Amino acid sequence: MQSNVGTLDRGVRILAGLAIILWGLSSHNWLGAIGLVPLLTGLVRWCPAYCPLGISTVKKA
Repeated sequence: MQSNVGTLDRGVRILAGLAIILWGLSSHNWLGAIGLVPLLTGLVRWCPAYCPLGISTVKKA
C-alpha cells in the first residue's frame, strides 16, 4: 500500500476530521463519526478513493 496523500492534503484531512468529530461530540450528534474517515486517511497517508482514479497528491522526488 503506497501512500497517495501528500503533506498539505494530509494536514487538511486531519484538521477537517478532528473538526467534524468535535462538532459531533459537542452537538451530541452521531454524524460526527463521519470525521473518522478523513482523520484516518490523513493519519495513514492512503486514500482508497484515490486508487481507482489514479490520484496522488504526494510530490515526486
